[in-house]
Amino acid sequence: MNGMKHPFARFLLRWFVCGLGLWIAAGFLGGSISFDSASAIIIAGLVLAIINVFIRPVIIIFSLPAILFTLGLFMVIVNGLTVYIASKVYTPLHITNFWAAVFAGIIIGLVNYLVSAILEETRTR
Repeated sequence: MNGMKHPFARFLLRWFVCGLGLWIAAGFLGGSISFDSASAIIIAGLVLAIINVFIRPVIIIFSLPAILFTLGLFMVIVNGLTVYIASKVYTPLHITNFWAAVFAGIIIGLVNYLVSAILEETRTR
């Protein structure tokens, strides 16, 4: 049995990727994204992972016409919205504006892609 098919293991990976992505985004975006402490990154990653599990699917369903009309490009806005919601729910995560959240969503998506590619590569060996 593959460990990544277990729901809890997948959630832990999602949590790690969200935290790592937020940390990298804070480094790239300078003062647009900041944290009160190092532990705030871990908790912000957890909050974002929970939002991605429960709220993001609802947002996707409601924005499906825009996603289809833009051939999927609206997903960038959806990802940014989830990051922005996380910053409003968990106040030690400071994001200056919605567009900073959109750029953070792009960075988190790239981190997710890279981590998934690395895991897939190690799984096929």
